[in-house]
Amino acid sequence: MVVVSSGLSNSGVLHNLSYAPSHLRTDLKPGGVRRSVSVTGPGCVNPRCEAALERNGDVGSPSVLRSSSVSALEALKISAGDRYTKERSSLMVIGLSFHTAPVDIREKLSIPEAQLPQTISELCALNHIEEAAVLSTCNRMEIYVVALSQHRGVKEVTEWMSKVSGVPVSEISEHQFLLYNKDATKHLFEVSAGLDSLILGEGQILSQVKHVVKVAQGVPGFDRKISGLFKHAITVGKRVRTETKISSGSVSVSSAAVELAQMKIPESSYASVRVLVVGAGKMGKLVIKHLVAKGCTEMLVVNRTEDKVDAIRDEFKNVEIVYQPFSRLLSCASESDVIFTCTASETPLFLKEQVETFPTLTSQSQRLFIDISVPRNVESRVSDLETARVYNVDDLKEVVEANKEDRLRKASEAQLIISEEVQEFEAWKDSLETVPTLKKLRAYAERIRASEFEKCIEKMGDLTKKQKVAIHGLSKGIVNRLLEGPMQHLRSDETEGRSLDEILENMHALNRIFGLDTEISILEEKIRSKMEKAKI
Repeated sequence: MVVVSSGLSNSGVLHNLSYAPSHLRTDLKPGGVRRSVSVTGPGCVNPRCEAALERNGDVGSPSVLRSSSVSALEALKISAGDRYTKERSSLMVIGLSFHTAPVDIREKLSIPEAQLPQTISELCALNHIEEAAVLSTCNRMEIYVVALSQHRGVKEVTEWMSKVSGVPVSEISEHQFLLYNKDATKHLFEVSAGLDSLILGEGQILSQVKHVVKVAQGVPGFDRKISGLFKHAITVGKRVRTETKISSGSVSVSSAAVELAQMKIPESSYASVRVLVVGAGKMGKLVIKHLVAKGCTEMLVVNRTEDKVDAIRDEFKNVEIVYQPFSRLLSCASESDVIFTCTASETPLFLKEQVETFPTLTSQSQRLFIDISVPRNVESRVSDLETARVYNVDDLKEVVEANKEDRLRKASEAQLIISEEVQEFEAWKDSLETVPTLKKLRAYAERIRASEFEKCIEKMGDLTKKQKVAIHGLSKGIVNRLLEGPMQHLRSDETEGRSLDEILENMHALNRIFGLDTEISILEEKIRSKMEKAKI
């Protein structure tokens, strides 16, 4: 069997499905590597565009491949491979995320921003890939493509991922998820809206989706469907955040601590408030990060060593971070308005008797202690002082949990928006199927008009320039009026109330009536083009 799709389980984790209809099945080598039956011998299909000969049990039949005059495209037609030339292009995502793969796998597959244009070019050079884009972040590596064949596209992309990363195909297949067409669209919209993030509703991912568009714009292969998908995803991400406010409210202890401090400090004191962070470990760094995000540009950091503080300084170069050793803890705290404590100390760092000796503040009535350490760094008795106010991690957890519940409610609202936007995008994408017919019909009519116009001019003899312009305008007007109805019935317009099936039926009817179909399908032309390029 071959993995053909994946979906969201009730837990929201993406799982691979290993069922495929019989007409899509192919054998698997040990380790999950797909094995296709290759066409060999004279006149065979390019190995990178191999076809599996299964029809009527004549796999590899000499009668099929006997003649050296059999072209690659003819081999496709007479084999079961012609199903690839008859199917429509598929939009799909081949990805790994924190849901499905550990960080040691994800980091090997990550694509640096500077390599994005080259990556798109390499992906689109694969035989069955028309368009491509890559969303590579610390939590996910997802490749979005428009493919001429679903399972051949997956095979080629997965092998490419293995080649550039050094991770075996079997290992990538074990951790990857695959989504097609509408499911792929829905997934990117959820990602952009922050619904698939580690922290529900976080805003950074929307910026990362925007950055893909910025970097990839103009790169060959980042074309109409993929470009349209990512641009629509940006619109969805903005709409979800605007209409649901899903990003509001802290959902981590460190961000809640900073938000709480901001709420308790008088607005008039924002510019002059003196901030002290005790501890520069993981939690301390997160507190500093959220302080910077809230506009804090100066702070004291007390830590046992300076190396961690130096690393934080390197990350936030525009912020004045002053290091002080632990021996100066009490003197630094006595000069601060807000103190965040986040160390692993097993004994309290601040006792009531110590805080009691601190000078009275002039900027606010109480010195604010926000203690997010376990065990606590601030003795509980400190809260008995009129000059101090203490919040511990339990106080913050209530805020965090309330905000998480609120975000889950907003996520349900967001899903309604996403469903609506998916439907709109899919209608737009499907309407593109009629574009070639629209162009061919107009070109067909224009050829007839131009030919008849020239015959008319020859028959009428000497005409003034004004008369010729009038006849030309008349011929144009007649053609435009005649085409108005057929063109309208090929366009996806919600006000007309036509379904996509009806539009596609109209397209096929016009193709038959006016003989707009060519001998080979559009996908066949694309495969021929790919194969010709491969020879160069």
